Amino acid sequence: MRIGTSLGMGRIGIQEIAALAKVSIGTVDRALHGRKRISERTRKRILKIAQQVGYKPNLAARALSAGRGLTRIGVCIPREIHFYFDQLRDGILAEARRHEHLGVEIVYNPTERLGFREGEKLKELMRQGIRAAIIAPGDPQKLTPVINEVERNNVRVMCVDTDAAGSARSSVVCLDAKVSGRLAAELMGSFVAAGSRVAMITGMLRTETHGKSTKGFCESFPRFCQGGKVVEVVEAHDDEQEAFHKFSELLERHPALAGVYVSTANCLPICRALRARNRNGRIKLITSDLFQKMIPYFEKGIISASIYERPYLQGQIATRLLVDHLVQGRPLPSHHYLAPEIVMRSTLHFFREVRRRPARA
Repeated sequence: MRIGTSLGMGRIGIQEIAALAKVSIGTVDRALHGRKRISERTRKRILKIAQQVGYKPNLAARALSAGRGLTRIGVCIPREIHFYFDQLRDGILAEARRHEHLGVEIVYNPTERLGFREGEKLKELMRQGIRAAIIAPGDPQKLTPVINEVERNNVRVMCVDTDAAGSARSSVVCLDAKVSGRLAAELMGSFVAAGSRVAMITGMLRTETHGKSTKGFCESFPRFCQGGKVVEVVEAHDDEQEAFHKFSELLERHPALAGVYVSTANCLPICRALRARNRNGRIKLITSDLFQKMIPYFEKGIISASIYERPYLQGQIATRLLVDHLVQGRPLPSHHYLAPEIVMRSTLHFFREVRRRPARA
């Protein structure tokens, strides 16, 4: 599937403008591009008609005519969890549109979920003539040989959200996951009493972001909560039903649980389980995401805070770095780490992700 970035012309093109102005196509071209051999009066008349009909130039064609060629960037990120990865994709596309006059084109070939068929999807992108790929490696060990092969073919691989640090990838844009885990531990330590027992829900520990955030949280929590202990780390594999059932069982095993850190975007089943067992507010919940459906849980005090990973910004930065490299020749940094942001009920309204948006198709 290919998602264009508004590269094509609108319904009105140069031929239609020429017919409306009763001039040749060449005259319209000279007027639109500020060339000579046209009177100022005719130029103004043509520009006025173009504005009235909402003419939009074919910027990709212009880039091709200038000898640049299309700059195809493949995007292989999961469809699920869509609350998170839709924002990442939107950031990529928004930044690509800013560079469409350079012939930038996004070729979108998503996986169904994190860690599923990533190598296969990346190989498919290679066959479509991409010059770079943006990928979220859920299973870095399995994906590393494919990334290495792609890089050997002079195609730059940019990791987002999580990393494949052992591969030959060119760069990564993500949060410093270990710092995020430490920050969650510090916050949790301020929310719960000394000697508290807490737990952590994550996606897959083989995913680098989840593994590092888990290590940061488990190592740091006892330092921020005297006598405190992380009693369990639960892998829920980014599956809503699995997360709900595993967390419900966790509550049965640890009835005195004081806090939970959810280091994956799959926080809604945890919120529902707390509400179903009337544990609202009695267990401090720290999440790692932000989207519309989380608002009621913030307002009711079920979510105490979120260590927000800013996927939209990650997508923007990853795309910008690749365009600067491919088009302007600037070197790619080996990594670009973002600082996490703390979201709480009092700051919720500042974030674009919770403002009203059209329903997802």
